[in-house]
Amino acid sequence: MKLAGIRVVDLSNFLPGPYLSLEMADHGAEVIKVEQPGEGDPGRHIGLADGPHTVFFRNLNRGKKSVVLDLKTEAGRARLLQLADSADVFIESFRPGVAQRLGMDAETLRERNPRLVYCSISAFGQDGPCAARPAHDLAVEALSGALSLSLGADGTPAIPALPVADLLAGLQGLSGVLMALLRRERTGRGDRIDIAMLDCMAAALRNVTGPTFAEGRQPDPKLERTTGGSAFYRLYETRDGRHIALAGQEPKFIHALLGALGRADLAPLVLRGPGAHQQPVMDFLADAFRQATRAEWEQRLGALDVCFGAVNTLPEAFADAQLLARGMVLRDAEGRPHVASPIRFLDEPAAIDLDAPALDQHRHELFSEEPHP
Repeated sequence: MKLAGIRVVDLSNFLPGPYLSLEMADHGAEVIKVEQPGEGDPGRHIGLADGPHTVFFRNLNRGKKSVVLDLKTEAGRARLLQLADSADVFIESFRPGVAQRLGMDAETLRERNPRLVYCSISAFGQDGPCAARPAHDLAVEALSGALSLSLGADGTPAIPALPVADLLAGLQGLSGVLMALLRRERTGRGDRIDIAMLDCMAAALRNVTGPTFAEGRQPDPKLERTTGGSAFYRLYETRDGRHIALAGQEPKFIHALLGALGRADLAPLVLRGPGAHQQPVMDFLADAFRQATRAEWEQRLGALDVCFGAVNTLPEAFADAQLLARGMVLRDAEGRPHVASPIRFLDEPAAIDLDAPALDQHRHELFSEEPHP
């Protein structure tokens, strides 16, 4: 596997850092999860359990080793330094300043181990006026401006279904870590990576900043290309109360569907771009979709080679033939489902360990002494 021989010491909790180290574990890295005494990673207690672990925890921490260290004690900190001295990657998600107070900041650890790639993930990064402020995903999405574009039916901001800031921070962190490891092959030195969730959200807004950057104004989601202003990038209800998403605005898709529905005359309105002038097309398509069931529309749209997707429930999605064919649903020895790694290599595919660690399970493997530091 690509990351065999790489040792990761991960002090992070919840989602961003564990998501980063999960992808590394799935592809061969040894990930040592350092957890706090008592409850360990709070993810162990979030949501439903279908076995010894919550689904939340096992989805993010399979294939890792767990050790409990009390970093408020000298013995616990000494054990951590011992791990960091042998590590290739160190991940932490404390608020800025906490790692330094504990004696595990990047400068200290990299002085001891110059090859170490040290990655910090926080809401706002290591500097700036908000650096010390606590925040989770929703607050960061709000500050980034993304929520101002995600409006519900009443026109007010809606809570997104996915913790996008968390996920992006994990993925950007993974990208940074892998870049640093690659560069280390030439220089022999690691690096310090500073990942801010807010930065990651700002970077993800590139495709919707046209009105703001070009004209200095807030986009109007109802009129923009991907947030409601296009008839061919929109949700439509079917006769059975389900929904279809049209999701392709290229001319070939527009002509194909409107031509098949006998309203080729409406195509010029869509081809002019997003905006209120597309309302007649939206109204026509809304009425058309209500005339048949979701299954009937799936068959018709598939035959037309139109860009669309039926709105699946989560049970439907994880039973979908495409996801199953791609091997994205794995099952452990007890039959519990797991989400596979989406990173696929031809020559060295992931060899995923589906077992999630019990709290402090690997203490004896990692340390010779038994008492908890």
